[in-house]
Amino acid sequence: MIPQHLDERGLLAHLVFITKYRREVFNDEMLTRCEAIMRDVCESFGAELAEFNGEGDHTHLLVHYPPKIALSKLVNSLKGVSSRYLRAEYTGRINRVGTGSVFWAHSPFVGSCGGAPLSIVKDYIENQKRPA
Repeated sequence: MIPQHLDERGLLAHLVFITKYRREVFNDEMLTRCEAIMRDVCESFGAELAEFNGEGDHTHLLVHYPPKIALSKLVNSLKGVSSRYLRAEYTGRINRVGTGSVFWAHSPFVGSCGGAPLSIVKDYIENQKRPA
């Protein structure tokens, strides 16, 4: 069941962004910054980042967005803006890991959450093995 704060007129998507070459670049600090960046991007689209977590080489997002928003545009903005900020703020770490000139892999996972209970998707995202 969708929580009341998530308007039933909106859509839910589970997004997974993987780093280029699946490089283990994220630590807890970097994931926290990535979440803040992605939360700001979502808000600028009138969307809500309902859940966020990740591991060393990928992030999971549960995004509630209005039907008038093209999900592809939101995804491209999330990837582009986060890549620019993270590469600028964590240049040394990213260069050491070696993702080249591209931070994210080209093809994210995008899944609709209409069929699965929201609690199961949220639990899955919360239980990622976040690096220290």
